[in-house]
Amino acid sequence: MEVRAKLKYVRVGPRKARLVADLIRGKRSEEATHILSFTKKAAARVIIKLLKSAIANATQKKTVDVDRLYVKKISVDQGATWKRFTPRAMGRATPILKRTCHISIVLDEK
Repeated sequence: MEVRAKLKYVRVGPRKARLVADLIRGKRSEEATHILSFTKKAAARVIIKLLKSAIANATQKKTVDVDRLYVKKISVDQGATWKRFTPRAMGRATPILKRTCHISIVLDEK
């Protein structure tokens, strides 16, 4: 039985989050937690919280065995982009794009 968790408007760029998401795709949930805890990327801290949330969702369902869960699907989609401007020389302005992403994870039993 599938268990889902979503996190929206994460203040990490989607390309950077996809690098971390690729590390745990298809892994057991316990192994994925270990991998993320030793990954030195900012997105790893966010994804490990999301993974723990999905595992907690699985414990709420009494039909799912938590020890047999694995990461069936993890996707990182682009969210809204915050647009800011910084002043530059001669009265000009340069845009700054602060990118966000939406991360969704699906766990399933093996």
